[in-house]
Amino acid sequence: MVAVRVEEERDGWVCDVSVEHGGQTSTHVVALSRRDLARWGRGDDAAAVEDLVSRSFLFLLDREPPSSILPRFDLSVIPRYFPDYDLQFKR
Repeated sequence: MVAVRVEEERDGWVCDVSVEHGGQTSTHVVALSRRDLARWGRGDDAAAVEDLVSRSFLFLLDREPPSSILPRFDLSVIPRYFPDYDLQFKR
């Protein structure tokens, strides 16, 4: 389960993410720029941010355990670690 709480900021959003997966629980803080939401998201509001961040965590959880996900990161770093992210999420 992935729960996302979205807060809008001047240049984008900051999300508090709670993950329960395979008996492990973790929390994360994820920044998302407006540019990246336009690139990978399905809309331009808080619901679209929540959707993109949730889908991104499901993507990550298919590849690594919650304990391996950085506790704080910008969503734009995911393709550096997983190049296929951009192909799967590009509009």
